[in-house]
This record gives sequence, structure tokens and C-alpha cells, in this order.
Amino acid sequence: MLVLGIETSCDETAVGIVEDQLHLRANVIASQVDLHARYGGVVPEVAARAHLEQLLPTIDTALVQAGVHLSDIDAIAVTAGPGLVGALLVGVSAAKGLALAHDRPLIGVNHLRAHVEVAQLEHGMLEPPLVALVVSGGHTSIVAMGEDGTFRQLGATIDDAAGEAFDKIARFMGLGYPGGPEIDRLARDGDPHAFAFPRAMRDSGNYDLSLSGLKTAVIRELRRMDAAGEEPVLADVAASFQEAIVDVQVEKVLRAASDEGYEQVLLAGGVAANSRLRERFAVACGSNGQRLIVPSVGLCTDNGAMVAASGANLLVAGRHADLDLAVDPNLPLAG
Repeated sequence: MLVLGIETSCDETAVGIVEDQLHLRANVIASQVDLHARYGGVVPEVAARAHLEQLLPTIDTALVQAGVHLSDIDAIAVTAGPGLVGALLVGVSAAKGLALAHDRPLIGVNHLRAHVEVAQLEHGMLEPPLVALVVSGGHTSIVAMGEDGTFRQLGATIDDAAGEAFDKIARFMGLGYPGGPEIDRLARDGDPHAFAFPRAMRDSGNYDLSLSGLKTAVIRELRRMDAAGEEPVLADVAASFQEAIVDVQVEKVLRAASDEGYEQVLLAGGVAANSRLRERFAVACGSNGQRLIVPSVGLCTDNGAMVAASGANLLVAGRHADLDLAVDPNLPLAG
């Protein structure tokens, strides 16, 4: 069973091919980082135009990489949301055309669920229950995956997503785009305790998070040092900022897992590639006797493999979409 997955929710034109739910045959990404770097963030119109130009060549490359033809594909899966509406429309329109032309099932995939289910390509089929941290440029959510495979949101950011906060602080510090990898790299040479940046909502009694105040505190400190003529050690700033984000996420996710009585924790999304986040979760879960499931770095960021894997699961469950499949830029994960 071969499923082709198309991902165009934001700024990566990606196509993956998965065999029998577990075996990755192809994973091709046409990055738009250079296009958006000059703006310091993703420009929706630019992203949509780039998807139009890159999608068909990316599909061709994935088929070659997998050593198959379109006639060998059993279903076409595509991200239907959440994401940028224009970008989503490019992928969904192409998927509809392929499904219609080759008489194959069309499968609409939830981008956030796909980030979770991509782990099956390296760790085997997920065996819920588990608690997942889905953390990316646009989303930071703590969710419970029940034994029946449905998701229930336990908490989420009430303002900035983690990836968004990384990008904004990196831009203010004069680092490159995207900001997450730049801060991660710089922080490795810094002191995570050099600055006592706030850990908002640490003791809120729920699983929600807030990063806006942390971002403001970092910017205020940098401006204070500049006004005082002090030369900031950017590695220390990066490490302290990153540690504040990681602290709250680790504490809230592990508390949620403990409260739910779940022994598995999963990290998903682009920010799950952050080395300090992975390190802290590995140590904490090891101390608690919990199993930590983390995809490799290449499968954390947006990719077609995750869409193909999630689509394969839906195909097995008999859940297909009609050709009137609509995009939903605010599609929730819960359910």
C-alpha cells in the first residue's frame, strides 16, 4: 500500500511516499527559507506562489526517489489544515487533480495530527494513551491521545507559539531566519542561568502556556544593556531565553502525563528539533520512568512523509474525502 502525501501548509513544499504505514520510501522538501529570509518571516502570498512553482517538480522527484510511478500509488493524501489558506489551496487543488486523474482515493490530513503520527515511521505504530507536545512556529499545544486514537487538548499557548517567539527574539538579536535553529546553535556556548527571565504561568494550576511576557523581558533587557553601553553576551541571552521556554514546557507536559496517568510522552513539530528541548525531556522522562518518543530532526519540521503516514492510517480506517474537500486554516487537532 503506497500513499503519496503533499504538504503545503506554510513555507515548505514537501512530498512523501509511505509504504504500508511504516516504511518511508521518499521524503522530498523544496525549502522556501531563502525566499522569506529577507522579510524575517513567512509572507503568505510569496509562499503560495512558490508552492505553485515547486509542487509538481517535487512530486516528480519523490516518485523517482521511491522508484515508483503515479500509477503505483494507492491514495493521495494532502494537508487540509491548519495553515495558510493560500498555501493550503495549492496542495489540496493538486491532490484533487491527481486523485481524479488517476482514480485514487483522496485523503484530507490534519497537519498537527500528522506531526504526531510521523513518529510511527521510526518507532512503529503508536500505542496510546500518551501525552504529546505539539510545538511549532504556529502552534504550541499539550494534548492527550486516548486509547481510541482521539485527541483531547489539555493546554495551549494563550499568546505566542514557541517557534514564533524564537523567530521574533532571533530577529531582534540580529540572527538569521528561521530563528529557532540560530538560537539553538548560539545557546550551546551560553550560560542558561545568566539571566533570570520569567517563566510565565508556571504555577497556574493548568497546562496553558504564555510566552509573550518572556519575549518582552528579553527585548527589555537587551534595550537596557544597549542604553547602559553594556555589550551583551548573545550566547548567554540565547541560552537563558531558550531555557525559560524549555523549563515551562517540560514541567507542564510531565505534570499532564502524571495527572493523566500516562507513561508515554511524545514530542512533535518543528520546535521538537531543538536540541535543548530534546535533551531536557530525555533526562526528565528517564528520571520518571516514562517512555519518550521523538522523531528524528528531519521528520520534526514540515515534511511530506508525515502527511503520507497519517494519510495511510486514514486509508486503513476507511476514511476518505470527497473531491469537494475544503481547506480549514484553523482546523483543530482535538477529536
